[in-house]
Amino acid sequence: MNLVPQQLFFTKGVGTHKEELQSFEMALRDAGIEKQNLVQVSSIFPPGCKRISKIQGLKQLVPGQITFCVLSKCSSNEPRRLIVASIGCALPTDRNLYGYLSEHHAYGQTDSVAGDYAEDLAASMLASTLGIELDENLAWDEKKEIYRISDKIVKTTDVTQSAIVKGNGSYTTVIAAAIFIL
Repeated sequence: MNLVPQQLFFTKGVGTHKEELQSFEMALRDAGIEKQNLVQVSSIFPPGCKRISKIQGLKQLVPGQITFCVLSKCSSNEPRRLIVASIGCALPTDRNLYGYLSEHHAYGQTDSVAGDYAEDLAASMLASTLGIELDENLAWDEKKEIYRISDKIVKTTDVTQSAIVKGNGSYTTVIAAAIFIL
């Protein structure tokens, strides 16, 4: 049995409920993946795997299916707390090589800051396997230039979801996910 995914799509969601578990369920619903039996895996974007749209990906899923994913999740019931979950992706130019996915979740970060950080994590992990030296002391924008200069990394991207927790005592959960299609 070949378990190497052929396709992948990104999704995100936010949910609010008085129970933390149900807020997570609501976030899964918002992302469109609440009917899946999610199995979290580590961070490799398989060689030759094709990125598809969320709409295309959801059409291929069956309720109850075991579905592999890279998932980032953050939850809180602290009023006015900013929460964020992000998946970063870095792909090499050679589609026969694997890429990297990173999970990042945090408090107090905007979508932009968290997304940039998640992309940086993925690019740093990929760069180290490709023998590219990334200076950790450089600012993110400067690193982005290195990604463009290198002939080995083509693209970094992210999917990020943030929310501000309401002041009514309910939990808010945010998720970001890369969903694999076998």
